[in-house]
Amino acid sequence: QVNFVVCQLFALLASVWFRLYLHPSKTSSYVRHAVATLLGFYLALFCFGWYTLHFVVQSGICYCIMIIVGAGHMHKFCFVIAFGYLTLCQVSRVYLFDYGLYSADFTGPMMIITQKITSLAFEIHDGMARKEEHLTPVQKSLAIQTMPSLLEYLSYNCNFMGILAGPLYTYKDYMAFIEGRTINMKCAEVNGKGNGQCGKSEPSPVKPVLFKLLVCGISLSFHLTVTKVFPVEYNIDKTFVNTVSLTIRVLYLYFSLLAARPKYYFAWNLADAINNAAGFGFNGYDEKGNARWDLISNLNIVNIEFATSFKMFIDNWNIQTSHWFKRVCYDRCLYYPTVATFVLSAMWHGVYPGYYMTFFTGIPMTLAARAIRNNFRSYFIKSPAVKLFYDVITWIATMIAISYTVVPFVLLSVESSLKFYRSWYYCLHIVALFVILVLPMKPSRKENKQNHSKQKQLEVENALNMNSHSGTNNNFNQIPRPP
Repeated sequence: QVNFVVCQLFALLASVWFRLYLHPSKTSSYVRHAVATLLGFYLALFCFGWYTLHFVVQSGICYCIMIIVGAGHMHKFCFVIAFGYLTLCQVSRVYLFDYGLYSADFTGPMMIITQKITSLAFEIHDGMARKEEHLTPVQKSLAIQTMPSLLEYLSYNCNFMGILAGPLYTYKDYMAFIEGRTINMKCAEVNGKGNGQCGKSEPSPVKPVLFKLLVCGISLSFHLTVTKVFPVEYNIDKTFVNTVSLTIRVLYLYFSLLAARPKYYFAWNLADAINNAAGFGFNGYDEKGNARWDLISNLNIVNIEFATSFKMFIDNWNIQTSHWFKRVCYDRCLYYPTVATFVLSAMWHGVYPGYYMTFFTGIPMTLAARAIRNNFRSYFIKSPAVKLFYDVITWIATMIAISYTVVPFVLLSVESSLKFYRSWYYCLHIVALFVILVLPMKPSRKENKQNHSKQKQLEVENALNMNSHSGTNNNFNQIPRPP
């Protein structure tokens, strides 16, 4: 953990140097790629020693697959190989070396590299092997039409700004940053070409970096003090469970999980600040003309702590990873995308049983929360006072449900996790299942789109069939059949 913090602070200083002395206007993209990659491997070697070879092997195997297999099927092979290699490393670290070591380890960076490998493979597949009309707007915007060189690929996977703690970002955004095209690209994407701020001097990241470092300092202080006062393990202490009231147990559950979050706030804000210090993370201008530096931000603390729904919490926690799950799984899964996404999330996090217990608990919690929101929210938004009451109630329910769900994620083991849920008589599991069975489940927007697409396809096919039966030569003959 000390090595991790030292390396991240070094990366912060290196980012400032990288932005000032290796600016795109002063040097070539080749030099920027090479320096970013070499510094990344140096930090990895300092922090993890020869375990860094796993980063090279995983990336190298998948790059060979991309070249040999081709765009048509590379995404499938890269997904299986990258995930399989990550899982083998996680199994060896957990069960062969040090079970219960919950600290910075070499599989942490591999989780981010796995995201980048699979994201890039899907983006190349979308750009080189699929027709544009079959892509969603997001897939179309991220599609890549040319195979990256080995240096570009390694730079994207293992650069010093994100090799230790991420965050994930798209290949197109990273290449635009290296080549100095970010400002024009983001102004056009987010604000439109007519924005008055575009074309002026390059925005400075100093203020957002200092603010994020301030948040890091507060989060670290909170973690070193308050977290020790509210250990999550105390939720399964026999004396505590048997002697205190239900109200105290609920309050302690909330505060113990609240105290467990600042270490993530520290790590992710520091990673974001490192990238911003290098000039990466600009995301256009807001309505007031202020530069936005949230392109690769991984969390929104205010929306997390005041989330009024399960979805709102998930959408603002580990944001870039949520985008990855959506792009590679949810949007591409034909059946039960929510379930598939939670299963993939459990597999990606590691092999501790507590991870799987958390994410399998999250499935009914998410479905139940969605059912309640779809069936009741419309009755509580007619006046500000009623909506405020609704927001307070849903915030309390969300915080309790989130805390209840993620306890196994912290406890890790089956025995401890089951001990916790038994002490609560599996009450929220039962409530969630009851809600799912009783309340009508409205289809999600994705399902509505799929149904609409199927309906259009049926209309076209019916028109074609009617035309073939009538034997006339009208315009319906020109309608192509959908794939």
